[in-house]
Parts: sequence; C-alpha cells; structure tokens
Amino acid sequence: MKKESFPVYLARWTLKEFLRKRRVPSLPDKVPPEFCRRAGVFVSLHKRGELRGCIGTYLPTQKNIGEEIIKNAISAATQDPRFPPVREEELKEIEISVDILSEPELVNSLDDLDPRKYGVIVSKGWQKGLLLPDLEGVDTVETQLRIAQQKAGLYGLPFDQLKIYRFTVTRYKERRRSNFK
Repeated sequence: MKKESFPVYLARWTLKEFLRKRRVPSLPDKVPPEFCRRAGVFVSLHKRGELRGCIGTYLPTQKNIGEEIIKNAISAATQDPRFPPVREEELKEIEISVDILSEPELVNSLDDLDPRKYGVIVSKGWQKGLLLPDLEGVDTVETQLRIAQQKAGLYGLPFDQLKIYRFTVTRYKERRRSNFK
C-alpha cells in the first residue's frame, strides 16, 4: 500500500469491519507519521457516481487523523440523514474519498476565495455551513457561498452579514473498477 493511499485504505477497511462485525475497529498499529497529527476530516461515499454519504469535521475531534477517518467513515455510511445506512453488500459499489482539512482562516474579502482551491465555511451565530472545494458544478465563489449558506439555514443573507472562512484540503480519492453497468 502506498503511503498516500492510507486514508482511503483506512476508510474502506473501517467500513468492511464495521458492516461485517458491527463494531468500531481500532486504529491499525502501522499508521504513517503524517496521519498521527490532528486535523478535520471529511469522508465521502459515492455509488455509481452519485453521493451516497458524506460526514466530516472541520476541526479535529479525535486524537489523530487516523481516528478521525474511522469515526467519519462510519458516520458517512450510517448517520448521513440524507440517505439510508449503507448495507454490507453495497460496499463493493462504493467509491471513497477522504479530505484532510487545513485549519480554517477568516476571509476579509471575497477576492480571497476560489471554489477550486478553497472550501468555505459561512457562519452567523451558532449556524454554520461548510462546502468542500473543487466540487462538480460549483464554479463561482457566489455559487459556493450560496450553497454553504443554504446548508447553514442562512440563505438570502448578504455576504457582508456573515463570517466567511476558507480552508484547503488534501484529497485522497479511490478509483475503483466496478462490474455494474
């Protein structure tokens, strides 16, 4: 296994273990050092090119990235309210991507945003909405911010009434050949 594929390997291994044995697996002994630090992590699941689950944390909640991946992989498969839980037999059709997030930084100008390079967090009070970078169909800053606003329940507010943060991601993506048509 290549070091750079560790996050996807860990997410897939976690889902296999969890869906078969119905228990949260422990972090493997051999974790590459760069995944022992703390960071926010998003795990996204796609089936036949369509989103099947996506859950993450923009700030770390676990001891390290490895444990963050385990927690969020299980949550993406079982807790995303938009989808029913993933079944074990579906796993062979699921493609996994893992995004490791940089620490969010406050943006002073919309000129500091680029939807290909930066994800965004919009907030007002306790309401927050996040959108990862480089998503299909999200080509402008305005589109990216409107989607994040909608997720936060803040749709329609002028951007200058919001706190806007940006972050980068390191994306680990699985490319699986599938035998379905």
